[in-house]
Amino acid sequence: MSHTEADLMQLLRTGPFHLALRTALAVRGLPLQRVQHHLAHRGVKVGVTSLSYWQQGARRPQRPESLKAVRALEEVLQLPGNSLLRLLAGDAAARSDVERPAARSYRSLVEVSGSVEELLADLESPTDGGLHTVGHHERVRIGAGRELVGRESQHLVRAHRDGVDRYLAIHHGDPGCDPSRVAVRAVENCRTGRVRWHAATGVLIAELLFDARLRAGDTYLFSYGFEDGTAGPSGEYVRGFSFAGGQYVLQVRFDEAALPVRCRRFAQASAGAPRGGRAELTLSGRHRTVHTVEQGVRPGILGIDWDWE
Repeated sequence: MSHTEADLMQLLRTGPFHLALRTALAVRGLPLQRVQHHLAHRGVKVGVTSLSYWQQGARRPQRPESLKAVRALEEVLQLPGNSLLRLLAGDAAARSDVERPAARSYRSLVEVSGSVEELLADLESPTDGGLHTVGHHERVRIGAGRELVGRESQHLVRAHRDGVDRYLAIHHGDPGCDPSRVAVRAVENCRTGRVRWHAATGVLIAELLFDARLRAGDTYLFSYGFEDGTAGPSGEYVRGFSFAGGQYVLQVRFDEAALPVRCRRFAQASAGAPRGGRAELTLSGRHRTVHTVEQGVRPGILGIDWDWE
């Protein structure tokens, strides 16, 4: 569809930001690579991928460096001063009115929250990705060397805002994990996007791109996994939950050459809180698995730990 200057002026008044930006690019006839070049001449560094995400509505400029790039974009695209920045502020105010479940911060859920927040910022992703869990079945595999070999997830989510088209999966390996060697598997109804990791803490974040853009209230079922096997002996697996609600099933399967002597499920209110909700789990003889089920998840931490000796 062709756009006119009048279309552009209208969108600069009404928004949304991404559509106004996309229309400005079309009216000015500038490809993203050329825009990046003009920004660089103004001392502003921004990737073509980020520009593409902004004009698709898949990501929003939020960091100070990104907002500086938006101000420079107004010059490059010959737009009225603050026109795009004003739309960003208006879109943010409108989104704050969308109902969503109460959430907990990463800082209260994981000890490596600093690394997680740093990687999320690098991906220009808000802490609230716009999704909450309806159901999650997770299978963890422990190898013959007592190491975490890998894990698979079948995940059912619901969007609590419009435009969500991806999920950020976080993998935190055991001590000694080399996240650069961890493989991400997009199994069903998703594909792998950007992957970032923090070597010192063994944290990896993978962007899983959906086959559809969700509206608020839509559900989406997808499957993914991580192949690890890079760390030493594993003694537990934990999962943090930012939002309440939904069912969570965790199953741990052990190699027949390395069976634990005891397994327990546990719950924690936060990363630094004492563990409660203890319950012994019996290892099944033939399949060498234990599992725990939580019908109505509350914000906090759930997991299974085990003893080797």
